[in-house]
Amino acid sequence: MNKWMLNAEEHTDPLKAAYTLSDKVWEFFTNTEMWANVLFSGLRILIIFILTRVIIKVVSKIIDRSMERETRGRMLVNSRRFSTVGGLLKNVVTFICNFVMIMIILAEFNFNLGPLLAGAGVVGLAIGFGAQSLVKDVITGFFIIFEDQFAVGDVIQTGTYKGTVEMIGLRTTRLLSTTGEVHIIPNGTIINVTNYSLANALAVVDVPVKIERGLEATLSLIGEALVGIEERNSNVLAYPNILGIQSMSTSEYVIRVAANCLPNARDSAERQIQSDIKQALEKQTSLEAAKAEQEARELAGRVAMAEAEAEALEAARRARETEGNNPRRQIAAAQEREGEEGEE
Repeated sequence: MNKWMLNAEEHTDPLKAAYTLSDKVWEFFTNTEMWANVLFSGLRILIIFILTRVIIKVVSKIIDRSMERETRGRMLVNSRRFSTVGGLLKNVVTFICNFVMIMIILAEFNFNLGPLLAGAGVVGLAIGFGAQSLVKDVITGFFIIFEDQFAVGDVIQTGTYKGTVEMIGLRTTRLLSTTGEVHIIPNGTIINVTNYSLANALAVVDVPVKIERGLEATLSLIGEALVGIEERNSNVLAYPNILGIQSMSTSEYVIRVAANCLPNARDSAERQIQSDIKQALEKQTSLEAAKAEQEARELAGRVAMAEAEAEALEAARRARETEGNNPRRQIAAAQEREGEEGEE
């Protein structure tokens, strides 16, 4: 009997368990309050998602319009720089909005955000201490781009490095030197920057002249040599200024010439000025040499003529002396004089 009762209980327990499970499933699907909460939570999550997208779109439009207005108001414009700044700002806004959205959605699912935020703060602090140089490079790169310190294509010098900017990143800047070397510089190490491409340059040339040359003639020669230099070299903006004597010694004096030229075109302008002056000096030297040679030939001709005349006079004098010393001629001359006297 007891065994039958035990067997009966064993057969009834699974039935009760199945009934209890079905009740729970039924209660789960028929729990209107829960489904109402789920519906409202889903609607709130959807609204939060839509609002986040709208905020991101609106802020992106504002950033684009601000960059466009800034571009129109500048004379030296680099679209790549402004697109970089705009893209960076949009990425920052997108990250912040998405982070806030995820936190709000987790709060809708009754997550305890306190430990999560505390853990994220600790992880961020550890990453910050471990990557201080990286953070410094990124922040410096952002301000280099945002403050328009230099752009791609500019010629700059920072420290001992000088070259043309090939790339500006948030972490590094790449320079190409005039001799072909590529310098990759972390932005955090860029402290002082000299930009040679923002304003017009001044080409300065010192011309050494021998002390024997006259000052006025030299200044006139240099002035004539530089006429039309703006047409020969488009980098020179105006006729150069001949400033006068810069220095002087016992053997030579130095004439300084200065000219306004395009940004980063000083070397080309200086080479053009030196070339024009050198050609003028060579021409003047050749003319002076030809003139001196002509004068030397004329002088040699006059000397030769004078020597020939002197020789002719000397020959005539010697001939007269020879005639005066001949005895026969003296006797004949005496006889002639006597005959003339007898006839008288």
